[in-house]
Formats: sequence, structure tokens, C-alpha cells
Amino acid sequence: MAKYRIGLGVTGGIAAYKAVEVLRLLQKADCDVSVAMTRHATEFVQPLTFRALTDKHVIVDDYDPENPDPIAHINFSQEIDLLLIVPATANIIGKFANGVADDFLSSTYLATTAKVMVAPAMNTTMWEQPATQRNVAQLKADGVYFVEPVAGELACKTVGTGKLEDVENIVKQALALLETGDRRQETGDVSGSLAPVSDLSKENFLITVGGTREAIDPVRFISNHSSGKMGFAVAEAAAARGAKVTVVAGVTTVEPPANVNVIRAVSAEDMHAAVKAEIAHATVFVGAAAVADYAPANAADAKIKKDGRDVLTLELKKTPDILSEVSKNRHTGMLVVGFAAETNDVVGYARTKMEKKGLDLVVANDITKAGAGFNTDTNIATILTRAGGEIELPLMSKREMADRILDEILLLRKN
Repeated sequence: MAKYRIGLGVTGGIAAYKAVEVLRLLQKADCDVSVAMTRHATEFVQPLTFRALTDKHVIVDDYDPENPDPIAHINFSQEIDLLLIVPATANIIGKFANGVADDFLSSTYLATTAKVMVAPAMNTTMWEQPATQRNVAQLKADGVYFVEPVAGELACKTVGTGKLEDVENIVKQALALLETGDRRQETGDVSGSLAPVSDLSKENFLITVGGTREAIDPVRFISNHSSGKMGFAVAEAAAARGAKVTVVAGVTTVEPPANVNVIRAVSAEDMHAAVKAEIAHATVFVGAAAVADYAPANAADAKIKKDGRDVLTLELKKTPDILSEVSKNRHTGMLVVGFAAETNDVVGYARTKMEKKGLDLVVANDITKAGAGFNTDTNIATILTRAGGEIELPLMSKREMADRILDEILLLRKN
């Protein structure tokens, strides 16, 4: 059974072709997707494309003789968990905001009780028009979620805000909205409000993310494969649940999420200093960074030349053990969480790390498993608790795993 049922609405803009990519990413996330299009959307992408990918009738007109459901705008709207509009034109935004129901998609919006998320894409001047912004403000007040357009070169060759957000981020935000809704039901809040859960509003997270670089000379360095994706996922999830979040980020391959304070630190020494400066304010410390265990003892001031050298010997020294130091010197009430990326005896090494460093929680990863480890969007892990518990987490998105980790942190706080 699919995890979520999503109604994907496609409107008539040049970015309509990107809705195909959104569809495929949603399907990969185990979502059941049904597609509805406006007539103008079909001039950019044929309904046959979506029908081939979903094996379902693509609805354009309620009254089309080929439509198998004579009241499709009612049934379609009631059988989804999310109505996602990609792309959303100024026209459809105006219709939604003013209660106009003159086609299938606008009728569906009025008939649905599901959450609604729109991803606008249009010319910069159209996006910035007071009329458009009034309509956007009205929809936000009505509880509609927006994936804001970004700045860039548009199809009309102008540069400005109005470009459709990256499809990966659209899907990420859609899934995060659905997952937040599930969590609200689990906590007994069924008020129907679209406001995100704030169960971490009393917490102040300090999270280390990414890898560090230890200089050999001004050109070369020692590092690792950490991307920062898992740490940033935890930061994003914590912020979404009301926490104040500060991230000390080393070298990463992805951009940090919004609504978090980011401090950059290249080397282990830099990260150590940044953590020391911030730790007094933290109630939860999460050591998700892959901090180098060793660094060159004497980094060269100038580039080391290879002329006449068949072998280069480096003397290495230990770097500060940030996680251990934080745990040892923690103030009353602070929780300390570590990560353990291993290739063998994963749980055994992770349990040893927990005991040796006095941690409250350890997230153990077997980086040799398909879909886990560095630079992936998914992960597989085992959460170890100080009480001896082991929670197995199967393959899932790193964002979803982040929320599972935060759930365990909340349980620790309650106990």
C-alpha cells in the first residue's frame, strides 16, 4: 500500500515539463499519484505522458466523454492526502484565492479537504505584481503551503525571482508536510490546523555537520566523503518542530536548510573552537559531523614539491575529540547524541562508542549497505539508547530518519 496519496495539478506554464520529474520522485518515495491538468497545461505536456507513468486516466475536463468518473472533482479531491500544484501560474493562484471554480483543477481545490501546496513559476514582473502578492497572501492565510519560486534566468531570458524551485526540494517539502501531519495525529492534535508541530520548541540544538579538511600544505588536505546531508536533515527537522537550531558546518556538498543559524568551520580545530563558543546555550548536542581523527602535525607554509620525492611521509597528530569533550563537560539537562559510521560490527562499535564517551543516543550506520552512507538521499540505521534499546530503521529518506531520531530524543527528555 502506498504511503501517501497525492493529487498532482499541472497548470499551463513552460515549467509544466518539470511536473513529470516531480511525479517520478514522488513515486520513488512510495506515493500513489493521480494527475489533473488544465487545458493550457496540455499544450506544454501531453496527458499521455502522465497516463503512461501512472497507469491512470489524467483528468482535464469533468465533462469529457472519456472521463470514467462523472463527478471526478469530488471523488478526486476526497481521495488524496495532498493537492500539489506544479507549476502554479498566476492565473490558478488568482482562481484559488478568489473562489473561482471554472475548470476541473479550481473546482477540485474548493472541494478538497486535503492539505494544499503550490509551487509557483512565472515571469518576475507577474510574480511581483501587487495583485499576485495579494492572492498569495490570501492563500497563505487560508492555510495553503507555498514552495517559493527562486531567482534565476527565466524562459523569457530575464533574470529575477519567478523560477520554479528545484524538483527535489519541492518533493522534499511535500513529503515533510505530510510527515508532519502524521505526527500531529499521533500526538492527538487533530484540530485540522496546518501549523507544524512544535514539540521541540523548548530545545536549543547545536549540531555539527559535514566533513573537515586538515591541511597538508596550502594546496593539499586530508578529508573524508561526508556530504552533510544527514546532519542538515536533522537540523531542518528540528527547526520545523520548533527548536532553535545552530549548525557548525564543515565541508558539505549541499546547502543548509532555512531557519537555522550556520557557522562555518573548515578544520577540526575550527569546529572545536566553534562548538566551545556555542555549547553553553545548547540543550541538545548532535555530533553528526565526520570530524577527522588525525591532522598533519606540521602543515607546510608553501606547496610541497614532488621533485625528487618517491615517498612523502606525514606525521599525524590527534585532533580534539569534540563529542567526548562535550559529553564530559555537559551542563545539567543537556542531551548528547552521536553518529557512528562503520563498515563492520556496526552495532558493537557503536555501543562501545556510546559507553566510552557517555552518550545518550547513538545513530549507527553501516555505510557499506546500498542506499546508506555518504552522499545518498536515503539511509539505513540502528538507534542505540542509553537504556540498552536498539531501534532498527529500514531504508528511508534522511529527512524521515531525522524525525525518527528526534522522536527518540523526545522520549529521552521525557524519561
